[in-house]
Amino acid sequence: MAIHKSLSLAFLLFFLHFLSFHATSFATATPSSALSEVEALMKWKVSLSAAQALHSWSLPSANSTTNTISPCNWTGISCNSLGSVTEIRLPSVGLQGKLDNLSFPSFPNLLNLDLSNNTVIGTIPVHLDPLYKLTYLNLSSNEISGSIPLEIGNLVNLTELDLSTNHLDGSIPSTIGNLTKLSILYLHQNRIYGSIPSQISNLQDLVQLLLSQNNLTGPIPPALGNLRNLTVLDLHLNQVSGSIPPEIGNLVNLKKLFISRNLLTGSIPSTFGNLTKLTFLSLFYCQLSGSLPKEMTNMTNLSQLYLDGNNFSGYLPQLCHGGSLEKICVPNNHFTGEIPRSFTNCTSLTRVRLNGNRLIANVSEAFGVYPHLRYMDVSNNMLFGELSPNWGECQNLTKLQFSGNMITGRIPPEIGQLMRLEVLGLSSNHLVGEIPKEFGRLTFLYNLTLNDNQLSGQLPQEIGKLSNLEILDLSMNHLSGPIPPQLGDCSKLRYLKLSENVLNGSIPFQIGNLVYLQGLLDLSHNSLNGKIPPQLAKLVSLENLNLSHNMLSGSIPPSFEGMVSLQSIDFSYNALEGPLPSSKCFQKAPAEAFIKNKGLCGKVQGLRPCNASSISHGDARKGHKVVILVILLFSVLFLLFAIVGIISSIYYQRRRRRIEKVLLERSGGNTFSTWNYDGIVTFEDIVEATEGFDEKYCIGTGGYGKVYKANLPAGQVVAVKKLHPLEGGNQSDQRSFRTEIKALTEIRHRNIVKLYGFCSHARFSLLVYEYLERGSLASILSNDEGATQLDWTARVKVIKGVAHALSYMHHDCTMPIVHRDLSSNNVLLNSELEASVSDFGTARLLIPDSSNWTTLAGTCGYIAPELAYTMRVTEKCDVYSFGVVALEVMIGRHPGQLISSLSSLNRDDTLLKDMLDQRLSGPTAEVAREVIFAVSMALACIRPDPDSRPTMHHVAQELSVGGSSFSLEPFHALTFRQLMDLKV
Repeated sequence: MAIHKSLSLAFLLFFLHFLSFHATSFATATPSSALSEVEALMKWKVSLSAAQALHSWSLPSANSTTNTISPCNWTGISCNSLGSVTEIRLPSVGLQGKLDNLSFPSFPNLLNLDLSNNTVIGTIPVHLDPLYKLTYLNLSSNEISGSIPLEIGNLVNLTELDLSTNHLDGSIPSTIGNLTKLSILYLHQNRIYGSIPSQISNLQDLVQLLLSQNNLTGPIPPALGNLRNLTVLDLHLNQVSGSIPPEIGNLVNLKKLFISRNLLTGSIPSTFGNLTKLTFLSLFYCQLSGSLPKEMTNMTNLSQLYLDGNNFSGYLPQLCHGGSLEKICVPNNHFTGEIPRSFTNCTSLTRVRLNGNRLIANVSEAFGVYPHLRYMDVSNNMLFGELSPNWGECQNLTKLQFSGNMITGRIPPEIGQLMRLEVLGLSSNHLVGEIPKEFGRLTFLYNLTLNDNQLSGQLPQEIGKLSNLEILDLSMNHLSGPIPPQLGDCSKLRYLKLSENVLNGSIPFQIGNLVYLQGLLDLSHNSLNGKIPPQLAKLVSLENLNLSHNMLSGSIPPSFEGMVSLQSIDFSYNALEGPLPSSKCFQKAPAEAFIKNKGLCGKVQGLRPCNASSISHGDARKGHKVVILVILLFSVLFLLFAIVGIISSIYYQRRRRRIEKVLLERSGGNTFSTWNYDGIVTFEDIVEATEGFDEKYCIGTGGYGKVYKANLPAGQVVAVKKLHPLEGGNQSDQRSFRTEIKALTEIRHRNIVKLYGFCSHARFSLLVYEYLERGSLASILSNDEGATQLDWTARVKVIKGVAHALSYMHHDCTMPIVHRDLSSNNVLLNSELEASVSDFGTARLLIPDSSNWTTLAGTCGYIAPELAYTMRVTEKCDVYSFGVVALEVMIGRHPGQLISSLSSLNRDDTLLKDMLDQRLSGPTAEVAREVIFAVSMALACIRPDPDSRPTMHHVAQELSVGGSSFSLEPFHALTFRQLMDLKV
């Protein structure tokens, strides 16, 4: 740097000496204005740190015969007939330096200035008066900061102004209205805030107005309707609020309108029918509602329509009369009625997203043949009928989604002709028949979900030809026969679920070739037999393995201890025997993962310990002597303990009767009804262990009651929750309590605190749970020492665990269960920092065909915003709470301030690295992707509109694969705005 400065100073001294030496000849041959322009350009060049493109900017040598200096032949410079500079055009040439070092007053005849797409820094100068002739100013894609000066309004001859993609802040100056000759105004991708000035309406010649991706607030000025020549209006990704003014309908020449991702409310005005030249309309992820005006049928030139994630209702207009419609994306709204008939012959369609609405149509009649169609998603509607063979003629299709409808009949084998198909989703319908063998032709397919239908027959061998398949879900059907060994040829599979069928035969050892399996291998609830192939141990990336509810025999291969990524296993309800593998996942697994087998053994609660395999004869003789000594010693000790035992028994019986008397008096003299855990844990044991619920055993207090730590006589440690009396003590309260307890006793998931037993009484209720050593997530995060032990890998694991628990409750229980009070206080961690969801005191069963109204419950700061005014509980209430908890895990504190700032966009550009818990060093490259994806998923879960939030099934599934399919900016440069925009 010092050498560079010295050379620059030497060059400048030489340049001044050169001008002095040739002063007389230059004075007679070169106009004074041109001389100042040369000097200004050369001084600017010297200040640039990388100006290779300006090699031609040089002065003649002292020995040169020419006695004139003209910049007119220099790169990027143009002049008028008098030799004065009129254009400086240097786009994309790698300039690095300050804009302030260019002396604008030195160029009184400048008409065009283009320094776009460089690395120019600094601010826009205030003294712009000498540039009054300027007609074109482009400083886009640089690093210019500061605000737009009021003096910009002095450039009254400007026709094009582009300051986009910089770091400008402040507000748009009202003097912008002085630039009445402007046809192009680009200010997008900056940090500009404040309202849109109404003075922009003075720009009657304006053709394109781009203000997107800023922090603009306030309403859309109705005066914008005066810009009759406007063809493009882009306001997306701001904080613009209020309703869409009907005056927008006056922009009769408008071709493209972008207002998505704002805080707009109300409906689309009927005046939109006047926008007959409109080709592109984007209003996704606002808060708009109401029905679409029927006048929109006048938009015969409309080619692209995006209304994703609003609250629109009513019918979809006939939008394809003009034959121009190419893309229509209106998912996650409340549209009802039939799919417009105009869609049948709308051959121009390339992308259709109608998913997540309430549309009704016969799928065999509502759609035609679309030669250009690439993307079709009409899942989660009320479609019926049978799929047409005509879909095989849509040869450009890459995604076809009909999941979550009421479609019947067989899968047309003609779908096997869609050679470009990548995603096929037909799950959750009423499809019957066999899976077509023709699917083996779909070599580009990477996602195939046919689960939750009535498909039968055998799984075709041709499935093994799908070499790019990553996700395969055929669960909850009636598939029979063996699993084809060819499935092992699908080498890219990451997720495989074949559960709840009637598959038989042995597990093919070729499944072990699926070394990229990570998220799930689920073969449960079938009729598989034979031994578990040891080749499955090659699945070292697998996290979740479920082989339960089959007829498997033999032992669990010892080589399974090498499956280091396993987090969840289930081998229950088989005929397995022998010792468990010695890896942590098996040794720490719950007993429920191994129940109902022939003879499994190991160091797991509920299993018998394994016997020693062999004992030598010499050791046996020594053993006999030891046994004799032990027996003699035991006899003596037995007599002593018997005497002590009798005395202790008398004492404890008397003490127990005193405690029971006190408790019975508190409960009104009624008796207690208890539920024993394996016939061991009794109410008396709990009372004794807590000395009548003495305060010294209390480890937590909440609105529900108190939690006590109880060391039971058998050596087991449990947590006992003593609930407050049920309100009123009436019979309806009792029935409600028992119904929910019955549901909770059926829950068996590794990430849900296990309920060992309960005591139900009209005025006294206990719940007995497993005891988790590390306590609540809230207490760990609030303690610096605990927080540092919870590293990034552990935090991602905690988030995954909570997600899997909620997914199980929402989607895998007989009747969905909503927690209603998920918070960091109700997430407990064991000694291995594995998370379990606890406290189901406010949980509710979601009863089908019921309104599920409820009173407001939950912890302040975690309650979904819609619950406060709808009082209707849904799974999306838990999704919101999960998002808050996940953010809390990552930033180390409750994210209330962050959520508020995101909703106002004032801190929308906050870097992710600056908001993460600063008590930890930044995540390594291997963990960074999972951290980024976990945060982006959390942000999707706290969206204000519950319909736009993902389901917990989707969240859990995506977190399992770690966001491996998305690409991002470098970790250190990521902002929350970018994460909020991710499609997760």
